[in-house]
Amino acid sequence: MSETTDDATISDESSQPTVMLLGSGELSRELTLAFQRLGAVVIAVDRYADAPAQGVADRTAVVKMNDADAVTALIEKERPRYVVSEANVIAADALIAVAERGDIEVFPTPRSTRLSLDREGLRRLAADELGLPTAPFWFASSVDELTAVANHAGFPLVVKPIAAAPGEGESVLVRSEDVEPAWHRAIAAGRIPHNRVMAETVVEVDFEVTLLTIRTVGPTGPVVHFCEPIGHRQLGGDSLESWQPQQLTPAALDAAKSIGARIVNSLGGRGVFGVEVLVRGDEVYFDNVRPRPYDSGLVTLRSQRLSQFELHARAILGLAVDTIMISPGAAEVSYAGADATDSRGADVRAVVAEALAVAESDVRLFGRPDETEARRRLGVALATAPDPIIARDRARRVSAALRKLW
Repeated sequence: MSETTDDATISDESSQPTVMLLGSGELSRELTLAFQRLGAVVIAVDRYADAPAQGVADRTAVVKMNDADAVTALIEKERPRYVVSEANVIAADALIAVAERGDIEVFPTPRSTRLSLDREGLRRLAADELGLPTAPFWFASSVDELTAVANHAGFPLVVKPIAAAPGEGESVLVRSEDVEPAWHRAIAAGRIPHNRVMAETVVEVDFEVTLLTIRTVGPTGPVVHFCEPIGHRQLGGDSLESWQPQQLTPAALDAAKSIGARIVNSLGGRGVFGVEVLVRGDEVYFDNVRPRPYDSGLVTLRSQRLSQFELHARAILGLAVDTIMISPGAAEVSYAGADATDSRGADVRAVVAEALAVAESDVRLFGRPDETEARRRLGVALATAPDPIIARDRARRVSAALRKLW
């Protein structure tokens, strides 16, 4: 473990809330700035040096974040007021022990952190304990078990790893010959070894929606706020398009909010939760929840008065939030493998100038190494417009210009 700290600095900042971020990727960089603008001191922690958020944080540290002893020792040394987990692989046992003491607040709750890495536990919580509507699902621990599930459920069937980033290691089975390759792809995905997969019936839906749900605490207890629904779709494996608002019927919107409130109140804590739902007409199915800001919410950097990062920081610090959307907007996130180069010798200024020539546009370029995810984020194209259709078209044009860098 190595870290850069200064005891004098620590004492000088004792009157300011100190936030320790476990995970210092590109999204954590935005979150670091949001905390700092609210007067907090940020310690950016990751398993490697020079992570993106560490370039703007007040202090930094490098530890193996799946090492409970190392994480515990760092927390004991720094004594932050808040520990905020922003990475997929964290020593949950260390966070549970810290949270149980009660003198340091941990977000998301250790239970949320654990369930975010356990599709089986999360799905059983949603479907069995909370009674939320979901697509029919099964779990399998071998090729033979998965074959039996496929024979029972029929095709098409989606197979997902138990613990991996969204989309990573997933397959759509359309015939028996797909079962074994799908099994091997799923168990090889992610950074946590596992030998169990989830199989899910393909549900015909109109669209997938992220409902950013913010859980805060008011004078009378927990309060839940909702942003306007965000539609999104994966464009192959190298980009994600999102837009806000995604129009839902009144019945579907009520159902989505009910699902969002029930799942985040069960998980507890404060902050932003990305509740993923599938929508078909008035029917809404729970799909997943991420207890932190995520890629589909990047559109809020331009569409809302407060972005998902500002909302997360405010909720954790116990400050007032609002979810006002100031303009319809769209975003397109570009990805590449972890070994991708930043550009191909293109004139960055000229490319950015072309991108920003699109009306109401903005860009975020991620030039620093980011080992937080298997897929490295290269940049985000952003645009606003009088309606989401025009905003999506503008964001696509911005993204097309930025591709000259990659």
